[in-house]
Amino acid sequence: MSAQRRMRRQSRKQSRRPRRPVRQTSNKPTGSEGPERIELDRSELEAILEHAKAALSEDEYTKLHAAMDTLIYLTQELEKNRVSVQRLKKLLFGTTTEKTRKVMERLLGEADKQKNSGDDTAEDKAPQTKPKAKGHGRNGADTYTGADKVRVPHASLKPGDACPNCKKGTVYGSVKPGHVVRVRGQAPLGATVYELQKLRCNLCGKIFTARTPPGVGPDKYDAESAAMIALLKYGSGLPFNRLQRLQGSLGIPLPAATQWEIVRDSAGVITSVFAEMIRQAAQGRLFHNDDTTMKILSQLGLPIPSTGSDPTEASQRKGVFTSGIISVLDNIRIALFFTGHRHAGENLVALLKQRACELDPPLQMCDALSRNMPGELDTIVGNCLAHGRRQFVDVGNNFPQECLYVLEILKEVYTNDAEAKRQQMSDQQRLQFHQKESGPKMDELKRWFAEQFEQRKVEPNSSLGAAINYMLTHWDKLTLFLRQPGAPLDKNYDSYCTSFSGSHVTSWNRRLSDSLCPWLLTSRFSPTGS
Repeated sequence: MSAQRRMRRQSRKQSRRPRRPVRQTSNKPTGSEGPERIELDRSELEAILEHAKAALSEDEYTKLHAAMDTLIYLTQELEKNRVSVQRLKKLLFGTTTEKTRKVMERLLGEADKQKNSGDDTAEDKAPQTKPKAKGHGRNGADTYTGADKVRVPHASLKPGDACPNCKKGTVYGSVKPGHVVRVRGQAPLGATVYELQKLRCNLCGKIFTARTPPGVGPDKYDAESAAMIALLKYGSGLPFNRLQRLQGSLGIPLPAATQWEIVRDSAGVITSVFAEMIRQAAQGRLFHNDDTTMKILSQLGLPIPSTGSDPTEASQRKGVFTSGIISVLDNIRIALFFTGHRHAGENLVALLKQRACELDPPLQMCDALSRNMPGELDTIVGNCLAHGRRQFVDVGNNFPQECLYVLEILKEVYTNDAEAKRQQMSDQQRLQFHQKESGPKMDELKRWFAEQFEQRKVEPNSSLGAAINYMLTHWDKLTLFLRQPGAPLDKNYDSYCTSFSGSHVTSWNRRLSDSLCPWLLTSRFSPTGS
């Protein structure tokens, strides 16, 4: 009995190990354990079962068919789990880049390393000098826009003097001045102590105190100190208690409670600026919008009370979200943040209600989630091509050849877009350029997608099939840049905006309402678009 029990246990263990069928060209060594792996789709398995049906009873056929369905289901779930684990790694450790070159190195590099690892020896390896990456040199003097400028005249010469070198010529200020940059250390917030002299009359005892110098206001903390505290907290993610320790170590104490009071009292002053920026943002020609979940302790699990006057209110919704909206007006970008129970599309509706009636419908760039759509208001919607591309990056380890084909085509599209920006093309010129250079590539990619399903090369329910289905379902919106002047390829501005707000504003939104968001506007995006 003990031997039979061991055999049954071993068979159970083997049955619990679902193996995903892969191509015969895998990197698995020849001598490794396990059966040979092949690629099969559901139709082939169904055909095999039909051939074997005659030799099986009805009950046996039903059980075998159920086993096949279970195997297919487990294979698909394993693929989804692999993708989920890859996304989890990105969330935990971050990803340096998703450029096609880096993705190709990741997908194909391991096979080359394993192949060549046995041939390389320490004696054969020659020292290689890594080329210096471009764009990592010193910052020029013109990049120090916030530095104090000090003009230093020549000590012994001025324009019009005789040249001390040749004794014949005359010197003029016809050349650009030289620049020397010196960076000094200082506390984030400085302080000045004014010692006001006091004089006492020896007869009547009256004390006479010197007046403060001109420009010294009545408040201990001026407006600049309030702006700096807000920028450090909400623009750079420096908590109040860390700034308190830093300031204290530099001899300028600044308690955390005092910092909060300064920001609270100063935020209301610029609320009117926020309202005006909303009005101006509503006139934009292009909008990027997205949202992310947000935790506000006082609002957890509580539905928003409905006033009945705003159709975008969701009285039964308990989730809290921070929406980021980027409005592009010619060369000006305005970033807006809204935290509450509304989704990004509902916040966009409230924003567009302040849009001038005579303006044409604006462009909107977002991902394909329905909650990003503005509902009853008309916009020319384009979906994020980078979001569709990422679907193939995530499943690249399971389907390297197919995904590399897609990434190579999309790489050419992005290269064309970068070339249009480099040549500073107008919106109409950029549209014609993309129609000529990128249009045929996107048509080729669409045909390839259709062939994968028509010729049964890809299972629609697989992870690769889901990525292809996403592209085909949203094809028109993903390729809006081929039909609409000025339509972007993706929503990169808004992703930057939303990721920033979700990471640095959590504690702030627990105490303040949306109306105080101008701090974020001044910390990341200026009205000049810098």
